[in-house]
Amino acid sequence: MDPKSLTEALSVSPQISVADMVEAKAQGFRAIICNRPDGEGADQPSFDEIEAAAAAQGMEARYVPVTPGLVQDADAEAMAQALRELPGPVLAYCRTGTRSATLWALSEAKSRPLPEILAATKAAGYDMNGVARRIANGGKTPTDTGDAQYDVVIVGAGAGGISVAASLKARKPDLDIALIDPADIHYYQPGWTMVGGGIFEPQDTARVMGSLIPRGVHWLKSAVAAFEPANNAVILDGCRVVKYTRLIVTPGLKLDWAKIDGLVETLGRNGVTSNYRYDLAPYTWELVQTMRGGRAIFTQPPMPIKCAGAPQKAMYLSADAWLRRGVLKDMNIQFNNAGGVLFGVKDYVPALEKYVEKYGINLNFFHNLVAIDGPGKTATFRVSKPDTEPTEVTMDFDMIHVVPPQVAPDFIRVSPLADAAGWVDVDQATLRHKSHDNIWSLGDVMNAPNAKTAAAARMQAPVVAQNVADDIDGRAPSARYNGYGSCPLTVERGKIVLAEFGYGGALLPSFPKVLIDGTKPSRAAWLLKEKLLPPVYWKGMLRGKEWMVTPEKVTARPS
Repeated sequence: MDPKSLTEALSVSPQISVADMVEAKAQGFRAIICNRPDGEGADQPSFDEIEAAAAAQGMEARYVPVTPGLVQDADAEAMAQALRELPGPVLAYCRTGTRSATLWALSEAKSRPLPEILAATKAAGYDMNGVARRIANGGKTPTDTGDAQYDVVIVGAGAGGISVAASLKARKPDLDIALIDPADIHYYQPGWTMVGGGIFEPQDTARVMGSLIPRGVHWLKSAVAAFEPANNAVILDGCRVVKYTRLIVTPGLKLDWAKIDGLVETLGRNGVTSNYRYDLAPYTWELVQTMRGGRAIFTQPPMPIKCAGAPQKAMYLSADAWLRRGVLKDMNIQFNNAGGVLFGVKDYVPALEKYVEKYGINLNFFHNLVAIDGPGKTATFRVSKPDTEPTEVTMDFDMIHVVPPQVAPDFIRVSPLADAAGWVDVDQATLRHKSHDNIWSLGDVMNAPNAKTAAAARMQAPVVAQNVADDIDGRAPSARYNGYGSCPLTVERGKIVLAEFGYGGALLPSFPKVLIDGTKPSRAAWLLKEKLLPPVYWKGMLRGKEWMVTPEKVTARPS
């Protein structure tokens, strides 16, 4: 017997035997549901035999048989009724466990979000994407899907989604393109570091979404529930179905605030802040301005995260403000990094180390924030140094800047598009999906080994647009992505270390060294960040103006 837990109240299993009833009782099960019709296999005990053996162990049993491949709506209702009436925990079984898992998924459709159902069944080893449309429809078989059809569907209207829509529309003006995103507001997230440093106003980083959708592109203001790549379909909340000829997936990351125990309850209060949220970045600056002394902790979770330099940017700008006000000597600054290095590309580390020394920052590597007590002003870190047993340490704070753990959105992680780690599985050069030829991905959600930054999306958008256009024209992909990402490290007000690099940490500077030497702090890089990049974003990137991002061409290998 090999039960797999879906919830605390239900586990599912392949075919069980009469002898398994003793073990089922020992494992704490109080009821059995048989979802396999009698006589389906020669080695299969009848339900009557299972029921008698269960009764001998003091367990109840229920017969809810389902023909393979024919799970009807009435079957799901019968399963739901059985689960309501039987004492738990319950063990349900069929030949492989798939029918039992499917019945549970459909029976929970009205009470649980689709991604949660798909995640639970996937964790147990059962793929429910084949019935995702039914789950999204409240567990009922859709009778009228009302499908819409587009040449290209783009999921996500962040930096990557709007940019690739504009770039593709510029190449193929007659394409029928739909952009799916439920948000009302679009944010220039790279600006939040500057908000937290008192340089930008928060409203300068926000625009109404409708004003940014490229002309001629349909905006479907809805959330995505699931993908059906075999049917070229995207399922929206409410079981609306959008069909596509080609699909581009770029929904961004999920900030997993709840993964840190106690964090959600204290964000924006008790000295707990984060530049990773629009409404919290101003609180960072408020704290920096009012502090006269004490301990300030800046955290960085395990990779991957949006802009690996952002946790340090907040720290350096805060320290610089305290230095200018003459209170730095009374500050105790701690940088608690879950990783083992200051920055992943070694060429930029010497310049950063000088600022660490200048500000008197204490570096604590392999420290991952796991819990926070806001009223008590304490933070607990799991310390996992190489070749040592993990320990936990608790530190007091007066201010703490928290960077949340970051994962792919739930509807991505449980989808057929994801790799084993939950990221959209693409070829790192062409950004085309490895298994589905008519799907591409860009931005933070795909699994190419590049830095997750807006600058990376700015480079990726023309690559995807060109390769989709090539595919439409019946040609092989002609553009390749070199892994470019940029992280303007704001080391003080007025100076930036402009980190620009590609796959493998290769330096990919955009300017000659005489203008900007990215490995050294410079005023020119600050002016780029403060004055030039915001209009480049709003007026260039989001409008399909591919300034300084001409895609590299795929070169044929010599035979």
